[in-house]
Amino acid sequence: MDEAYSPDNMEYEYEDEELVSWITWFCDLKGNEFFCMVDREFITDDFNLTGLAPIVPFYHYALELILDVESMESDGLTEQQKRLVESSAEILYGLIHARFITTGRGLKLMEEKYVQGEFGSCPRVFCEGHALLPVGQSDVVRESSVKLFCPRCEDIYHPRSVRHRSLDGAFWGTTFPHLLLMQLRERGVSIPPPNQQYVPKVYGFRVRKPGAPLIAKVAEEEETGAVHTGAEDALRSPEAGAHQKDEKSVVARLSAVAQRPSAESSSCASSKVKAE
Repeated sequence: MDEAYSPDNMEYEYEDEELVSWITWFCDLKGNEFFCMVDREFITDDFNLTGLAPIVPFYHYALELILDVESMESDGLTEQQKRLVESSAEILYGLIHARFITTGRGLKLMEEKYVQGEFGSCPRVFCEGHALLPVGQSDVVRESSVKLFCPRCEDIYHPRSVRHRSLDGAFWGTTFPHLLLMQLRERGVSIPPPNQQYVPKVYGFRVRKPGAPLIAKVAEEEETGAVHTGAEDALRSPEAGAHQKDEKSVVARLSAVAQRPSAESSSCASSKVKAE
């Protein structure tokens, strides 16, 4: 993160001159816009933190830092240990955050950010700038960075900001966006898929998928020199759009090629007739 949390470098204050909480400070840092503020009541409930202590170094110190609890024990830490505690606090908050945003309260807060477009918009042309949602590809820390999920095309993208790209995907987890969308559908909010799909074309003709049988047969016959129908030229000529027949004509030619027996088969048939 940009700076350590301490009274000496705090820039934000309440009107009554009191310093803001660690949670507010953390969420206000540049690059942390994808986070929402986790309720203190959620963090103080031990049940919600089950299983986190073994995977977060300096767990108790980190939890005290998040909750702004002053401890005499923390005064005895070295500067290096304090920096480790600060790093652990960020990880711990991120993991707590991933659990919080799957609760009713957390989903509501994240929905507000989603509606306001705070997570960015889909770069895909036919999604027409639909709002994105943060998602993790893993629920385990340090396995992947956060990605952005588009509810329309149902694909994921890298965040545009370098700061956001450095965030751990486990801080949002694999469940959140899909749970939110399920909730929205239950409330009658539908998200239609893209109404268009890009169609690749060559000289005005739609490009067939690789391995199409008719195209493969034409290519094979061209290599062996067995048959030349002119269909290849119709597909490849730069003047196809102005001087060749329409796509239906080309397809008809290709169909004729597919139905025509190969040179080898014709030769065998001729030999058989002579033998008879």
